[in-house]
Amino acid sequence: QVQLVESGGGSVQAGGSLRLSCDASGYTYSRTCMGWFRQAPGKEREWVARIDTHGTTIYSYSVGDRFTISTENAKNTLYLQMNRLKPEDTAMYYCAADSTRYDFCSDRSQDYNYWGQGTQVTVSS
Repeated sequence: QVQLVESGGGSVQAGGSLRLSCDASGYTYSRTCMGWFRQAPGKEREWVARIDTHGTTIYSYSVGDRFTISTENAKNTLYLQMNRLKPEDTAMYYCAADSTRYDFCSDRSQDYNYWGQGTQVTVSS
């Protein structure tokens, strides 16, 4: 059974950094598209970043070069390094896996078939 577990969220002041982790069991990252999404209260879930099996990374315009998505396949762990955090980055962050693709990854949440439980990130001004 596939299971994704996020960690690393917390509270930080604007301009600070956090690193989120997503540990997977039941399959290997090297064969799937992986993504990070976030959802703020009262808003729809928003795609943040994605990575394919070739290591190609794509980011949403809202995070640009402030965030970095990466994987450590030996540990079956997905990361999201978040730098220069802003109050508008405050949200619940979710990692997700699309086991039906290994490249040409999607940025639509409905295309991802496995999800973690989320980790809260709060950025104060």
